[in-house]
Amino acid sequence: MAIERLFIANRGEIAVRVVKAAKALGIHTIQAHSEADTEMLAVKLADEAICVGPAPSKDSYLNIPAILEAAKATKADAIHPGYGFLSESPAFARAVEEAGLIFVGPSADTIERMGDKVAARQAAEAAGVPVVPGSDGRIDVSEAVSVAEKIGYPVMIKAAAGGGGRGIRIAKDEAELKTLAPQAKAEAEAAFGDGGLYIERAILSPRHIEVQILGDGETAVHCYERECSLQRRRQKVWEEAGAMCLDDETRESLCASAVALAKAVNYRGAGTLEYLYDEAANEFYFIEMNTRIQVEHPVTEMVTGVDLVAEMIKVCGGAKLSMTQDEIKKTGHAIEVRLCAEDPFLNFMPWPGVVSTLKDPTGDGVRFDHFLSEGYQIPPFYDSLLGKVIVHADTREAAIDKLVEALESMEIGGTKTTAPLHLALAADPEVRKGAFHTQWLEPWLEAGNLSATKGDAA
Repeated sequence: MAIERLFIANRGEIAVRVVKAAKALGIHTIQAHSEADTEMLAVKLADEAICVGPAPSKDSYLNIPAILEAAKATKADAIHPGYGFLSESPAFARAVEEAGLIFVGPSADTIERMGDKVAARQAAEAAGVPVVPGSDGRIDVSEAVSVAEKIGYPVMIKAAAGGGGRGIRIAKDEAELKTLAPQAKAEAEAAFGDGGLYIERAILSPRHIEVQILGDGETAVHCYERECSLQRRRQKVWEEAGAMCLDDETRESLCASAVALAKAVNYRGAGTLEYLYDEAANEFYFIEMNTRIQVEHPVTEMVTGVDLVAEMIKVCGGAKLSMTQDEIKKTGHAIEVRLCAEDPFLNFMPWPGVVSTLKDPTGDGVRFDHFLSEGYQIPPFYDSLLGKVIVHADTREAAIDKLVEALESMEIGGTKTTAPLHLALAADPEVRKGAFHTQWLEPWLEAGNLSATKGDAA
């Protein structure tokens, strides 16, 4: 059945993005919000809105009974979970399906299988996708020692459940492994309620490459790759499409492996497969799958012209994919930077406030995905992401130049943002050359490279 009334169970810029995509498809939109988000832009843009609870996420955006009750009260026939919150909760997807509603995403079984990193790894191996050498499944601390001896140090100890960099430790030798594994187990238990661990060889300076896929439950296509190697505390800050470090043959092989895995798990909706790329060896390894739309999806949309959010809504409503692989073309280069309400000169301290002025970045090939308006009080209860500046140009160098122009032309008054970080990165010769990896940004910050630009930013 085609979706007619879509309930958006999320907030912030992704809620705005989903509302706009759904309305363009002629779908009636219903925006969920907490008591702290009554003035949020998505609430104003949607056809109707409903409060799902108090400000704390656990009482609103993470409250499955409250969300289902609100969806039923507003006669929704489908729920879009956005990203974060309940987007990768198999329990939520199952509850939505059991309530007779459409979950705009993969099936609960697929989320469960691909959300557990061990099960996802096993599915990847079965589909012929290369994985980092490591344990075959969940292991205890004593087993970790023997596995580490086989695959070689350094090793990465990882939580089987969860994400966001939680429950991860790197051990250089057996003594460190015996010390760090119990710590990782305890952290995973506290963060995810699941202390399961597995280990894999640590690739110390990899590039982080991911492939965007779309599936309708029967077949799947890719929309090429992104590079997300500029990370702070394992959180992405700057993303690009495509990955300039890949040659055409490697890119083709990488994207084909992503499609093979998507087909193997009968994937429905938009999803992303994440890989580590060892540039020196020209080898890539699957690490995990994100069974949802991602923050960085706009760079893929800019280089392919595919509306990923609209496509996931359509296929989850029962339609077949509207495009074949040979119809998806890639042109130019796109870059996205995340603008957070944080002061990059004060160790990225959160900086909620009232938006006193708002001036969007301008120019051809410039996009600003956000949820702000003048007079808006940025709530202190949620993630600090305010929006994303996305640029598209013929070449990577031209895209970086366009990004600088966009950031310098925009204005968000009343709060601090991470714009100075992105301007400093855009000016850095190594970033300009694309000579970075996942471990590059933090030492760059620690060396005072950002502070050195503070006078320029003032």
